[in-house]
Amino acid sequence: MPTPLVIIPTYNEAANIEKLVEQLLSFNVQALVVDDNSPDGTSQLISALGKKWPGQVHLMCRASGKNGRGSATLDGFKWALERDYDPIFEMDADFSHDPSELPRFFEKIKAVDVV
Repeated sequence: MPTPLVIIPTYNEAANIEKLVEQLLSFNVQALVVDDNSPDGTSQLISALGKKWPGQVHLMCRASGKNGRGSATLDGFKWALERDYDPIFEMDADFSHDPSELPRFFEKIKAVDVV
């Protein structure tokens, strides 16, 4: 399977992001955090994780402030497509999407285009 990527749009997710990224990496995916200039230090945490796991944790900082989840996701998908990631997932940083479901998605995506 090509390299899977999980896009995580963030704004003030410092309390959750490290735990989420660590869980995601356990499923052999890469993570792209698209941060809207969070004042709580989310991007600094991701930068540190990127140094801990180079090539597995990526950060896109959108310096203009809180632009919204939808545009963050679109920017993340553009970034992923330019780098040939496949499959591409999007997850919320607050654990409303359960990372433990990824193996089920990997299985289903073998037979269909969208899960």
